[in-house]
Amino acid sequence: MASMLTTAERGRQRIRERLIEGLLFVAAASSVAVTIAIVAVLVYESWNFFQHVPLWNFLTDTVWTPLFDNPRYGILPLLNGTLLSTLVALCVAGPLGLLAAIYLSEFASPRTREILKPILELLSGVPTVVYGFFALLFVTPFLQTIIPGLPGFNILSAGIVMGIMIIPYVASLSEDAMRAVPNGMRDGSLALGATRLETALRVVFPAAISGIASAFVLGISRAVGETMVVAIAAGQQPNLTWDPREPAATITAYIVQVALGDLPHGSIAYQTIFAAGLVLLLITLSFNIFAFWLRAKFREAY
Repeated sequence: MASMLTTAERGRQRIRERLIEGLLFVAAASSVAVTIAIVAVLVYESWNFFQHVPLWNFLTDTVWTPLFDNPRYGILPLLNGTLLSTLVALCVAGPLGLLAAIYLSEFASPRTREILKPILELLSGVPTVVYGFFALLFVTPFLQTIIPGLPGFNILSAGIVMGIMIIPYVASLSEDAMRAVPNGMRDGSLALGATRLETALRVVFPAAISGIASAFVLGISRAVGETMVVAIAAGQQPNLTWDPREPAATITAYIVQVALGDLPHGSIAYQTIFAAGLVLLLITLSFNIFAFWLRAKFREAY
């Protein structure tokens, strides 16, 4: 009788394990299914758009006026604004985030790290609309005192604030990567007479470069997909320029601008949202693929 009960209990345990495995599989498959559905919608709507607008014109035309009486559908001005704002943000977040990561990992005491790291990560919890108004009402007037004639809407202030916004991503992930380096490498470097700074820059940093590179790529992807900061502070005027002092529009800002309007479903202007979104998806995917390649390359090297 005891063996029969034991067998029954084992059977119930196997059933529970199968149910848990099934729930975990559904949870994992749902994320894949949602991603496939998003891509399918973007591709379907973009395909309808490219039935009316040649792909070559879309990629090479330098004017983006889909809502005008004489519409033109060149994605270059939006792509230019997106990449320029991301570049400015990276110039801010890269050095500051990396310096913060080196300090937290190699120089800060455990108590200081416990205090500073949560405060640093708190920046990522601030709503992006707050960052947008901070750029418009504080950063832009400050820059206008330094750069006379700076327009009220410009890529520079939006990029600077975006850089501040992604510092927690770069700093926190880079610090985690550097903390994962074995202490034996640090001890060996210090035993050979290197200073803590030399050890951090010449031993720990190269050993953690794959994680640091991933942190930078994640920050770039975050900046590329940012919406409210550029929509509020950079202006929404498609402008093909590499001067960050001028206003410009990004892909996300255009999507917000058009999505809030009253456009007929199925119209070409409506389908431009999906074409622009597909370009944004391909940019982010390219950065992620580059991050995987970079991580694999540096892991082989070290």
